Amino acid sequence: MGNKAARFGRLAGMVLALAATGTAIGQQAGPVTVEDQTLPDNTGLNIPQNLQVFGNVDPNVRKATAIVNDNVLTRTDVDQRMALITAANNVELKPEDLDRLRLQVLRQLIDEVLQIQQAKTADITITDDELNQSFVRVAQNFNRTPEQFRTFLREQGSSERSMKRQIEGELAWQRYLRRRVEPFVNVGDEEVKAILDRLEAAKGTDEFHLNEIYLSATPDQTEQVYANARQLIAEIQKGQAPFGYFARNFSEASTRGVNGDLGWVRGAQLPPELGEAAAQMQVGQVVGPIAVPGGFSILYLVDKRQVLTANARDARLSLKQMTIKFPAGTTQAQASQRTASFASTITKLQGCGSVEKVAATINAEVVQNDAIRIRDLPAPLQDIMVNLQVGQATPPFGNPQEGVRTLVLCGRDDAAAAQLPGSEQIQSQLEQQRVNLRAQQALRDLRRDAIVEYR
Repeated sequence: MGNKAARFGRLAGMVLALAATGTAIGQQAGPVTVEDQTLPDNTGLNIPQNLQVFGNVDPNVRKATAIVNDNVLTRTDVDQRMALITAANNVELKPEDLDRLRLQVLRQLIDEVLQIQQAKTADITITDDELNQSFVRVAQNFNRTPEQFRTFLREQGSSERSMKRQIEGELAWQRYLRRRVEPFVNVGDEEVKAILDRLEAAKGTDEFHLNEIYLSATPDQTEQVYANARQLIAEIQKGQAPFGYFARNFSEASTRGVNGDLGWVRGAQLPPELGEAAAQMQVGQVVGPIAVPGGFSILYLVDKRQVLTANARDARLSLKQMTIKFPAGTTQAQASQRTASFASTITKLQGCGSVEKVAATINAEVVQNDAIRIRDLPAPLQDIMVNLQVGQATPPFGNPQEGVRTLVLCGRDDAAAAQLPGSEQIQSQLEQQRVNLRAQQALRDLRRDAIVEYR
């Protein structure tokens, strides 16, 4: 939300009464147990269906230390990264959940080491200045100064070193891809033209801006991964960290490096399970776990629109906000009674011109904003404002601590119809998709060739 939108008094934290319409778990897929599943003929492994395992192998018993191509990962490395994740989510995990997280963090640290090592083969090194600059930006994302962020990390059992290690891995891998992968990705003019033609033909159809977390699951892990996905959704819905944070730390898809961002896609471009889910989602909603081939997906709908048509959420509004505050010590019953009275008062409004007069009768505050976009409002309010007529007001929203308020629509400037993207934009998007695919393949190759010794 921009500076002008901020005048409305932390709207993002004031929609508790409407939150149930904005975030929900949809399309719950039941857990599936697959017994005695024969491997496909094309695996090339020739694994017998009836086999005997000699020895007792339990991957959950591994100690969280490893040597990756002579680079040592210590238990401290794992513990500090785990501490950062749990602190950001503000959650206490059960012992079994901690064990699963520990193994997942270890795999991520191994990937980071491989990425940094591979970048060095291309003479790519991230300097201390670059690490410090990125560290400052991360601290700002946590609304802290660098020194405050260092103290926060130490208090949570993590460290500046752990944070910079993650930054180094991401920067090194991005730079490696730009140097060794992107130059060899080519997109032809005919491909671009074909996409532009399809966009023109798809004009008016629904398009979704989605973020995704993908968790792979073999048949014997289905129930466990499903339960992990449900727990992850519960943490996302607490709102302690953005969806992209969870995607970056937990997703196994190639989009993990871009916070799980799938960009703008149409339902037909998605697997049927995801396309059907997206069509039923509201902006700001989290849906899952959705059973897909090979595992489960969790979707977050950032925005939606119709191809090459004006997006109603880009309309700029002129608004007046009327707020009543509750005295300290107000009980829930008293707050509910006054909110009901406030709702009755709202029905007496006769357009924006009457807001100040009505507000004076109930000792309410009035704030005005003449240039806020619908998409700058919290998701539940966006759905209301899209259909609100000039002179109408929203239902009351808020909480006893910060007051209850309503927004009155004084005017609306609708956005112009969208235009076809340029050829260069289409080409750039195609190139990025192919870079992501090659990056995923490159990382698989590094894992396959790595010498990893667990201790």
